[in-house]
Amino acid sequence: MAGELQGKRVAILAADGVEQVEHDQPRQAVEQAGAETDLLSIKEGEIQAMNGDIEPGDKIAVDRLVSEASAGDYDALILPGGTINPDKLRMDESAIGFLQEFFKTGKPVGVICHGPWSLVEADLVRGRTLTSWPSIRTDIRNAGGNVVDEEVVTDQGLVSSRSPDDLPAFCAKIVEEFAEGEHQVHDEGATASAAS
Repeated sequence: MAGELQGKRVAILAADGVEQVEHDQPRQAVEQAGAETDLLSIKEGEIQAMNGDIEPGDKIAVDRLVSEASAGDYDALILPGGTINPDKLRMDESAIGFLQEFFKTGKPVGVICHGPWSLVEADLVRGRTLTSWPSIRTDIRNAGGNVVDEEVVTDQGLVSSRSPDDLPAFCAKIVEEFAEGEHQVHDEGATASAAS
């Protein structure tokens, strides 16, 4: 795994309330594979991570405001969960705009737990197959996504998992997908045979 992501830059988009292990473990996995990472957020300074949405975790330094970032600056994107984190992101125009710009590039994205809530807000799950924390699956279906209950799901470079229990499989799969690089840009009308 070492060196697989050498020379690649990975953005992690998160806000206060991010689930600590869903930030820490994927970040560590891509860094161990050679990638450089930036934590993008909607405010400067630090964000407050949480453990199980209840216990405060670490404060994590923000590297860059998402409003100042461009999809062209990064090779891949990680969206951790935690209930509060995506709820804050989905209320921020810069975060939603960044997600929409990023998905247009076809670059790989890893999203876990409650993370897809931001994608629902940005209208990015329509026609995609993914998984998530059980409580947001109705939101994904209502936004046109196909939800499955599996440890890790990949749909044209979009890697998704359900919860912290899935982190080992999620981390291995995002490294693999990030190493592959850009995928065909998702087109809702594309034929099933075009899916990779």
